[in-house]
Amino acid sequence: MALTSEATTVWNGPLATGSGIVTLDSSHAAEFPVNWKARSEGAPNTTNPEELLGAAHSACFSMALSLALSEAGHTPESIQTTAAVTFTPGIGVVGSHLLVNARVPGLTAEEFEVIAEGAKENCPISKALAGIPITLEAELA
Repeated sequence: MALTSEATTVWNGPLATGSGIVTLDSSHAAEFPVNWKARSEGAPNTTNPEELLGAAHSACFSMALSLALSEAGHTPESIQTTAAVTFTPGIGVVGSHLLVNARVPGLTAEEFEVIAEGAKENCPISKALAGIPITLEAELA
């Protein structure tokens, strides 16, 4: 059964000086302010589409890695993933870098690297981002 998730953004004003609010409609978990300055330069307490994309990518990859490890007979104790999504004004999103650190008893670093690469390739958000380079640094804790 397919699940459709929704988020809404209400934007006011021109790009350079306007701002908006992103609401997570399906979960009602949060609302986030967004604006161009946060997107092009960074701004405290204000997010941007790339940070939200990074949140989606890090969560999806962590779930895909957990599944892949379990299917390989290894139960992860913990997985921490950071997704660094890079935006270049005038060009767009130019890459996502996954940095993962996991605690998985009985697994070698070489085995972990292979399983993590497979999870990167099979993560649904990675597949959705097929038009950009996705890099991975994976290490065991």
